[in-house]
Amino acid sequence: MVVIIAGNENVSVKLKVAEAIQKDVGKGVVRIDESFRNKLGLQGLDVVEVIGSRNTPALAARAYPSDEGLDIIRMDGLVRTNANTGIGDYIEVRKAQWKEAKNVKLSPVSKGVKIAASGEMLRSVLQNRPVSKGDFISTTSSSQQKALGGGLMFEDFFQDIFGSSFGLGEIKLQVISTSPHGIVKITDRTEIELLPEAVELPPEHAIPTVMYEDLGGIKPAIGKIREMIELPLKHPELFDRLGIDAPKGVLLQGPPGTGKTMLARAVANESDAYFISINGPEIMSKFYGESEQHLRQLFEDAEANAPSIIFLDEIDSIAPKRAEVTGEVERRVVSQLLSLMDGLKERKNVIVIGATNRPGALDMALRRPGRFDREIELRVPDTDGRLEILQIHTRGMPVTEDVNLEELADITYGFVGADIAALCREAAMSSLRRILPEIDLKAEQIPREIIDKLQVTREDFNEALKTVQPSAMREILIEVPNVTWEDVGGLEEVKSLLKEAVEWPLKYPDSFRRIGVDAPKGVLLYGPPGTGKTMLAKAIAHESNVNFISAKGSDLLSKWYGESEKRIAEVFVRARQVAPSIVFLDELDALAPLRGAAAGEPQVTERIVNQLLSEMDGLEELRGVVVIGATNRPDIIDPALLRPGRFDELIMVPVPDSQTRNKILQVHTRNMMLAGDVDFSELVKQTDSFTGADIAAVCKKAGRFALREDINASKVQMQHFQKALEETGPSVTPETTRYYENIRGELRTKQAKGIEGVGYA
Repeated sequence: MVVIIAGNENVSVKLKVAEAIQKDVGKGVVRIDESFRNKLGLQGLDVVEVIGSRNTPALAARAYPSDEGLDIIRMDGLVRTNANTGIGDYIEVRKAQWKEAKNVKLSPVSKGVKIAASGEMLRSVLQNRPVSKGDFISTTSSSQQKALGGGLMFEDFFQDIFGSSFGLGEIKLQVISTSPHGIVKITDRTEIELLPEAVELPPEHAIPTVMYEDLGGIKPAIGKIREMIELPLKHPELFDRLGIDAPKGVLLQGPPGTGKTMLARAVANESDAYFISINGPEIMSKFYGESEQHLRQLFEDAEANAPSIIFLDEIDSIAPKRAEVTGEVERRVVSQLLSLMDGLKERKNVIVIGATNRPGALDMALRRPGRFDREIELRVPDTDGRLEILQIHTRGMPVTEDVNLEELADITYGFVGADIAALCREAAMSSLRRILPEIDLKAEQIPREIIDKLQVTREDFNEALKTVQPSAMREILIEVPNVTWEDVGGLEEVKSLLKEAVEWPLKYPDSFRRIGVDAPKGVLLYGPPGTGKTMLAKAIAHESNVNFISAKGSDLLSKWYGESEKRIAEVFVRARQVAPSIVFLDELDALAPLRGAAAGEPQVTERIVNQLLSEMDGLEELRGVVVIGATNRPDIIDPALLRPGRFDELIMVPVPDSQTRNKILQVHTRNMMLAGDVDFSELVKQTDSFTGADIAAVCKKAGRFALREDINASKVQMQHFQKALEETGPSVTPETTRYYENIRGELRTKQAKGIEGVGYA
């Protein structure tokens, strides 16, 4: 037996509890500033005793540079649970006396879960962990430190002292007993026994299912909700001293999958409050008065077990706008909820959390101070938020070194937490499918060599990305066109302008912020038919690597009054949710013609124009969304759309010149077997005034003529191209070309004059 006594174990310091950084979660590590480490006489990863309402051991590592000089101790939810403390509490920390563990008995935490793992496997996973009886520990390994971009202080040391998880993933276990008693450290000589099923836990020491470290990308929301809920429940005397009422309710709103329900559970767990969760539809009953009775019982139960939290998920289903519902039951339930939350009877230490992704459907009387005092919006996570969520979901995953989570966070734009969870799960399933043929499903236990092969690789994540799409895009999902810049012949100037106006703002928003300019909101491609406007839009969508939403006129127009505008609004709501994104409006002239020119009712296109104007440059700012319009009739588009601030860039796609025609010919013949007599320079001369579409038609016809002569033909000859040219003329006349050239410089001013002609002031 080894007993370690160094320094004075009676010296202790008082530190404030803070949440852990993602890469420390589940590893039994606490972070302490160097000055406090020196006071305690700590070196390397020494064992400390964390003294809250309960004592627990942990490995003490140096604080992160951002925490230097602060009197805080960073610890994850498991250590906080073991010490029976919470974020913001002050606790004592002292150097621990520990002994080498001879024997440690563990059991699963979750009921109904059976785990079969050898003592040798668990010892290699938990080696060097300090534990004491009653502690909760996690099998999270450090195998992914490199993927997270480690290299800070002891991270390289972590690699050596903690083993890999051997395919166990993240499993929470409870320490049932240790030999000897007290604080022990698991070494390579420790015998570990795992009980097959969970042991009944006393209610005051139950492990929380969700903690703050299990939530990623919503740090601002966590801060707000803690201030609104934890403080009143833990320290109501603060509000009494100030002479104000504690908040009664918080409404969580945001797109589906952003973590509203998980946040409510985490708050209940961390504030140690009695938690009542109910889905809206569960309250409703067909019998008169029963729905209201259910609600009253909920509040009475919460009051009897205060401090408590009532969580109403999908609250819009039980509290819709009373003016808009036809059922009497819904009206009565709303009235009952209003009186329970802010009626004559005063309720202390009971807080209501509502969650909805349709805040506009809620009754307005609920959305006022005294009922839901604050509304917290959970947005679609940004790049940093997505990285945090990826770290959470790969925490117990044996990922290989080629998996770059930062790169994954960059390309999963528009993904919410639930989408990222699905992505990680699909990547893990992909790795499982790879070794499935080697597994004997009839065997009682899968050999460890097979389990060790379960590694999630970069390729697994690439495969998962093909099947998992942002949930907000599913209703309007279209395949991003597989068209690259190489598929668009010539038009170098137009390509360059498109890259500047569309690709740069979406890929490098920080550069625009740094220089202090706003990115263009819209780009209008105009020019004769067949010059490649739609193809350019497809190419920019593919090259920008952003979400692509195509809004066709036929999809947006409806015979019902107000439906068309609603559909336009929905397109832009989705585009904002999954930003960065491109909204492509093809044949814009059909969707947004000049207002005042159309006669009769209901003048649906006029209302669509008004909606487009307000969406592109209204009160609600358009961030990370670029609108691309395409038209060959710019003269009939409403001029209000063509001003800077809406379509900032008006880019003419001209009839190709000789150099561009040569490149277009190369693009359309690159997969054709051409005879030696095919002269590109001659074909370029003969295709003067031909558009890209005309040249494509010539190449297709030439191929067909070759097959018409001989179905087994292997090459297309010059005579076939000559024949195709005889049958295909240019689709653009010289007058059309002159018209577009004339309109190019005066499009905005010409339209402004046109506005006066139709009686606009």
